[in-house]
Amino acid sequence: MNFPFYIAKRYAVSFSKNSTINIITIIATVAIIASAMALFIFLSVFSGLKEFTLSYSNSSDPDFTIEAINGKSFFITQEEELKLKESNSITNYSKIVQDRVLFSYSNKEQIATIKGVDSIFTKVSSIDKYLYVGNWLEPNTNQAIVGAEISRRLSLGLFDFTNSLDIYSPKPGKGLIENNENAFNISKLQPTGIFNINEDVDSKYVYCDILVAQNLFGFKQNQITSIELKASKNIPEEKIIEELNVIFKNNVKIKTKAQLNDSLYKMLNSENLFIYLFSTLVVILTLFCLAGAIVMIIIDKKENIYTLYNIGLTFKEIRKIFFIQGIIITSFGLFFGILIGSILIIIQQEFSLLMISQSIAYPVLFKIENIIIVVLTIISLGITSSWIASGRVNKEIFESS
Repeated sequence: MNFPFYIAKRYAVSFSKNSTINIITIIATVAIIASAMALFIFLSVFSGLKEFTLSYSNSSDPDFTIEAINGKSFFITQEEELKLKESNSITNYSKIVQDRVLFSYSNKEQIATIKGVDSIFTKVSSIDKYLYVGNWLEPNTNQAIVGAEISRRLSLGLFDFTNSLDIYSPKPGKGLIENNENAFNISKLQPTGIFNINEDVDSKYVYCDILVAQNLFGFKQNQITSIELKASKNIPEEKIIEELNVIFKNNVKIKTKAQLNDSLYKMLNSENLFIYLFSTLVVILTLFCLAGAIVMIIIDKKENIYTLYNIGLTFKEIRKIFFIQGIIITSFGLFFGILIGSILIIIQQEFSLLMISQSIAYPVLFKIENIIIVVLTIISLGITSSWIASGRVNKEIFESS
């Protein structure tokens, strides 16, 4: 067995005759356990919150969206549709016509996005699962599905045949408008359902049949603003994007689900980085205890160090003893910190001890990636602290004897 490792192991598992040194070592070990546990719990809690947030945001988002490079709309040919149907990378696709318009209902007005969808839209998006009242659209009708926030602002009622949901879209053209009555294309919708996902989506969209939206904007039959696609599983994004570019001859803009919510992803990633850096700062402060404990152990073991030096060990080898001892203490604290943290996270996942509301448990997520992050963070900082503290072993320590 490596001699420095053997001595370091003996120092780590045995108590010193000096009770103060024992207390300091125990405090350092407990601090590492607590910091490792806290870092892992923080990362697991944020992972749960991130998944919880994205689950609501992504529920209405497709895997890929195809948009026009220039302008708001483009034309899709029968050949392009045939290639999409034949593609093994795409399970379903839905043609979309959408734009911001003015909604009016019972003398109340609201600007939002009208989204015209075809009959297979619900095979691409699962938004129909978030209807809390009413039914999804019937094809070729003037029915509308309204976001809960829009419904609240307009005091909207379902199946109210005395009032319609009016849509106003500016007519395309140039020059001054002389008559306000001729300035807008107008369509009338009958609300038949209300969905509730989150405040952002609920205040943004009203869904209708694609023909209603095409007529409202004066589009031709094959003119659309976007195509939303559901991708096959286990196929790399890069391969799908490459295939779509071939189908559309690089004349469209392709966005992934993450790119559709790039601001949300950036915000969540920034928060994750902040939490990690803040937690790491706590770990750094904690590992000062380890460095202090090793220095105190070195001072306590001066006679042993002198003996080791006299029997032929170099200062480098003696430093290695205390360096390894620091790694052993760090590894011990790391193991039990992650163990305790994992138990707490699993208990929360299984039994929902902490609740946000009566029906929603505080979200946490057990991820191997978080364990790897904690191990790399604690070990790297433990190595640094142990290396700095072990540098106290030099000739000057004999002069102070």
